[in-house]
Amino acid sequence: MKTVVITGAGGILCSTLAKALAAQGHKIALLDLKKEAADKVAQEINAEGGIAIGVEANVLKKESLEAAKKEVNSKLGPCDILVNGAGGNHPLGTTTNPHLLAEDLINAKEGFKTFFDLDAEGIQFVFNLNFIGTLLPTQVFAIDMVGRQGCSVLNISSMNAYTPLTKIPAYSGAKAAVSNFTQWLAVHFSKVGIRVNALAPGFFLTDQNRTLLTTENGELTARGNTIIEQTPMGRFGEPKDLISTTLFLCDDASSFVTGVVIPIDGGFSAFSGV
Repeated sequence: MKTVVITGAGGILCSTLAKALAAQGHKIALLDLKKEAADKVAQEINAEGGIAIGVEANVLKKESLEAAKKEVNSKLGPCDILVNGAGGNHPLGTTTNPHLLAEDLINAKEGFKTFFDLDAEGIQFVFNLNFIGTLLPTQVFAIDMVGRQGCSVLNISSMNAYTPLTKIPAYSGAKAAVSNFTQWLAVHFSKVGIRVNALAPGFFLTDQNRTLLTTENGELTARGNTIIEQTPMGRFGEPKDLISTTLFLCDDASSFVTGVVIPIDGGFSAFSGV
């Protein structure tokens, strides 16, 4: 039985991973900025006979993470596995159109954004949430792992870390940084017994992207159709699709696996479009 700390644990994807890890007998600390969301998942795990606690934490504030660590250590013991699940995008780091056209420069429609209109603070927020929000929890919790057996860090990158998606330069760049950091950290921690790997999910329907990919009646938007056409398996990912790879990377069965970023994308990253 290991102590697993998961950030962003109140979300759809990470709550699914939390329940799967709990079902393996691990103790789960669910960290989220919204404590009520973390508590809800913890209650569901405990109702099934697992062991879980919800903990409020801001992944961009080290003092908040230090307070969370004290609570986790006192209730569940030292951290064995850290899943850096907190992340996301922001409209201020997103262009309206996938390509710049000359007429876009005189488009006065409210909210219309070209590359030249992107907000630096919005881009910085996205980068911080995804990259700094991975770095700080690792600084705080991975120190528990030094010199102990069976410990690892699992980051959440994205398939657009390989090839950036249109319209979202901030998110694409931030996830590329997470992938690079995963490899760097795997080498850095290799002498103290800590493995570091990452998942690179493809397109999963979540609360953050549902309105971009589907209409109110459940049909695909133009962007949603493009994604499905470029996904050889012909569907969006489901949260359960992340479970088996997560369990493998967090298990001692992958004790010689470190520094890898595994796409879970239905073949999207392998398809040339032809």
